[in-house]
Amino acid sequence: MDFRFVRATALVMAGILALAGCEQLPRGAAVEREIVEAADGEAVDFAIYTVDRAFLPVVADWPVTGERQLGWIPTSGGARTQVIAPGDELEITIWDSNESSLLSQPGQRAVQIQALTVAPDGTIFVPYVGNTTVSGMTIQVAREHLQDEIDMIVPSAQVQLTLVEGRTNSVDLVGGVGAPGAYPLPDRNYTVLNLIAQGGGVQASLVNPQVRLIRGGSIYGTSVERLFANPNLDTLLHGGDQVIIEEDRRYFLSLGAAGQQSQHRFTQDQVSALDAMAIIGGVDDRRGDPGGILILREYPDSAVRPDSRGPDQSRVVFTVDLTSADGLFSARNFRIHSGDLVLVTESPITSAQTIFGLVGSVFGLARQTVNLTN
Repeated sequence: MDFRFVRATALVMAGILALAGCEQLPRGAAVEREIVEAADGEAVDFAIYTVDRAFLPVVADWPVTGERQLGWIPTSGGARTQVIAPGDELEITIWDSNESSLLSQPGQRAVQIQALTVAPDGTIFVPYVGNTTVSGMTIQVAREHLQDEIDMIVPSAQVQLTLVEGRTNSVDLVGGVGAPGAYPLPDRNYTVLNLIAQGGGVQASLVNPQVRLIRGGSIYGTSVERLFANPNLDTLLHGGDQVIIEEDRRYFLSLGAAGQQSQHRFTQDQVSALDAMAIIGGVDDRRGDPGGILILREYPDSAVRPDSRGPDQSRVVFTVDLTSADGLFSARNFRIHSGDLVLVTESPITSAQTIFGLVGSVFGLARQTVNLTN
């Protein structure tokens, strides 16, 4: 027997076993038990929950993290015609065939009064009439109102009224469409989708486009997908509104033995754990553990509760087992929050395979060592 070969083999094996005992074998992610067993420690500062059928109704009542919660305004009915508002400009044409008209010169049949800006109090000044209120009236009602006023001065005159919308009768479409800009309100039934369509539609490059409506110092938000699916959410626009179409800014992270380790944008309004696994390319079949999917999330301290209406700790680890039917169904109904970390843990078999691979090559290393000493 070649004792030098045996001795070299023993030395290499001892190094491998020492490395395996220290759990320092090279790998790309934690093994699930390393994180789960840490929760049994005395000074642990995170909680662990198993995502299954019984847990889903509990976590559904917990607050949503990582994103600003914006409300939305449902639609309602409005006037079918334009309504005059402060800041609008009116042009009045007065027709009078009377040769001795108070308003017109001899031989003149029409008098134009241009650029009458509606004052903040809703009035305009008309010669021989004075200040008269027109704000809140439709064009037809305002024309009839002015006709009555002028009839008291020139009974034979006929009044024509034209409106040029001001800032309070137009809306701004800021971005995310083919043709952003300021758009006048044609009537009081002009909705968000009407504006988007007039602006050339949503840019195709935007992922899960979101609508932001700025009105009176408040911001409202929803997604274009929800507007398309629910006509009752297609809210009416008011003069001075600003509408912004932007890409969904929410994201989650993937690390470990996943098909892709990166930051991922939300591609739809709600992303489930199963959706997230599809987005990241699933589990690396060479080293990932489908039964050890961990979702790490941090809640605000205000969400921590001693009962089931909130987590026990602000830092939470959810465990998902994709090797069971209940785990798969539960993952499809477990909602990912913006900022979540999806960690695919390393399969315990991977470390064993690494050791076996090293053992398989140890004899070759030992033989090379002996040959070098000869």
